[in-house]
Amino acid sequence: MFSTKTNSLFMFVLLMFVASCTYPFSSPVIAKPDEYTRVYEAKEKFALRAVARVIKEKSVGIHVVIDEKNHRVDSDYFLSDGWRTKATAVVKQINWKECEVTLSVITEKQTKDGWEMRRLLEKDQYDVFFNAIDLKIYEEMSRI
Repeated sequence: MFSTKTNSLFMFVLLMFVASCTYPFSSPVIAKPDEYTRVYEAKEKFALRAVARVIKEKSVGIHVVIDEKNHRVDSDYFLSDGWRTKATAVVKQINWKECEVTLSVITEKQTKDGWEMRRLLEKDQYDVFFNAIDLKIYEEMSRI
């Protein structure tokens, strides 16, 4: 029905399609955690509280602590099935109405040699965190 050349082309296109749809099932090992930054129109104190609430709600860490002196939010590791995750954020007031939030989610996998830092979150997942922080900032500002 089809020529050998057509069959070969069809198989090549099918193979390329299948290869492009595969998802990497293992996360890459990294030496330094990823950090992403976003600017908000808010005072630093509202951003600190909002980041802490998002970390708690998303279960990215436990025992979330706001360090107002050093302008940071830190959490302890949350352990689950051989993985541990924690988050840290630094908030910097840029001017009287804007602040910058730098967020880092650290994920490690337990191996026979110890804990290896892995990348589980990409830019899109960080955007979800930043959008939630934006909403929480407005909630914190409305509490006054």
